[in-house]
Amino acid sequence: MAEDHILNGRTKNGHLIVLGYGDVGRRIVKTLQENNVRFIVVDRNAHMLENVDFEHVSGNGADEEVLKAAGVESASTVIVSLNNDTDAIFATLITRGLNPDSTILVRANSVKSIDKMYKAGADYVASLSIVAGQLLAKLTAKCMDSVPIDTDEDIMLYEGISIEKHHVKEGSEMVGNSVAELNLRETVGCTIIGVDRGENNIITHISSSMVIKAGDVVAVVGSRDNIAAFKKKYVKAD
Repeated sequence: MAEDHILNGRTKNGHLIVLGYGDVGRRIVKTLQENNVRFIVVDRNAHMLENVDFEHVSGNGADEEVLKAAGVESASTVIVSLNNDTDAIFATLITRGLNPDSTILVRANSVKSIDKMYKAGADYVASLSIVAGQLLAKLTAKCMDSVPIDTDEDIMLYEGISIEKHHVKEGSEMVGNSVAELNLRETVGCTIIGVDRGENNIITHISSSMVIKAGDVVAVVGSRDNIAAFKKKYVKAD
């Protein structure tokens, strides 16, 4: 029952939910805390949450009542980082049903589960094995000086879903516009997930009011076609 799950603090519209406080979940939480992002953690292991200093719900992240207790119906983003892919699929399915407008990011432990996660309603699925493999390949190539790696590198998550980083140059249509004004999800199908402004100023909490500046390096996620449309519209050639 929902009343059995204790939420530290009140839920507010637009918060972020992290399902799972294992190794990956803890790293996500650390990043969110460093960037002052408001979030709520859900984990079935109450002992893991005993001495934490953030909002949390103790319970199964694949349970509808637990998700409601965490405020899933008003969450802007839900990160599903559960150790069991079956639970992750059910959590995604329930979340999509309760909150059609939320952005759902799911960790896949097995590549075989990825299609099911997308069918359940995930916006983006990250396969740890695929991402790790690509990063290791890039690092190996760089160490051997066989492949040049620049800032505009890309990482494919799965079946054409990629993350790419691009410089925002003077004259780009992005300069001077807020994230809301750009509305990339509607215009080109991409989402900004990070902005690097140099001198260790990396922003991962992307608010709708954030204004893009010349010199920013933006990380966007989307399909190959979406990113191609983004580059055609916003990335100026040298």
